[in-house]
Amino acid sequence: MTDTGFAANRDNFCYRHPDRQSFVLCQRCMRTICPQCQTQAAVGVICPECLAEQRKAESSAQKRARRSWGRGGGVVAVRAGAKPVATYAILALTAFVGLLQLIPGLHITDTFLFAAPYLYPQISPYPFEPWRLLTAALVHGGFWHFGLNMLALWMIGQSLEPLIGRWRFIALYAISALGGSVAVAVIAPTTATVGASGAVFGLMAALLVIGRHLGANVTGILVILGINLVLGFVPGFNVAWQAHVGGAIIGALIGFVFTRTRRPDQRVWQIVLLAAIVVALLVIVAFVPPAILLAR
Repeated sequence: MTDTGFAANRDNFCYRHPDRQSFVLCQRCMRTICPQCQTQAAVGVICPECLAEQRKAESSAQKRARRSWGRGGGVVAVRAGAKPVATYAILALTAFVGLLQLIPGLHITDTFLFAAPYLYPQISPYPFEPWRLLTAALVHGGFWHFGLNMLALWMIGQSLEPLIGRWRFIALYAISALGGSVAVAVIAPTTATVGASGAVFGLMAALLVIGRHLGANVTGILVILGINLVLGFVPGFNVAWQAHVGGAIIGALIGFVFTRTRRPDQRVWQIVLLAAIVVALLVIVAFVPPAILLAR
């Protein structure tokens, strides 16, 4: 179809603003809406009329949560048309590192994997390389390991990042990854691990906590989280369940922090509490694993 044909077709213009061309449809009524009329939904966007109908069907708990978390007073709120840029950036970075893993001679996996002895050169033959606590989330043990983690990241990021904001999403992902590595160091200090599973489990746990606070139906998230946690204990699944548990605990804790520090005047407290979680993890990993390794 020519440009003239597009312009002549009224379906290519916002139904509320006939002078504004758009090719985005409301996911409920399928009418064309411009960016000003778009409100981010769980999947896609919806128009103002469908949003009003949706709010009429809300329970009292959902209405209270929306008022608390809405644009007017909440630090955490869905922004219309917001794109999960941080999610895409993490996906791109992890995919790039994954390609580097395929190049013979670079030894990317050996350089980025995490194992507790790399933190304690005084009691192990390995150099001090603390960055491995985070870089382990960039490398994976194979195509399926990479694919499943990145699929989960993409699916969760579509909903969670627009809800909490870009920088909170990045902080949640990184601190959850740190929590997963710390859990491995404490529970299995001689085990080497790779993968973004700890970070992904942190995202799932945070989404569960935040969704529950908003009054959403979180049964599906809870089931998926539970199944994946259980799979880590099943013989034959060669995964570091310690990272799953650690990431989930930290993610749930951060999600709780976000729900309790959602107002703009609580932003400093939010940063302080996130920093306190990081410090606590670093203190734990500094003192607990060496004691376990020396005891052995």
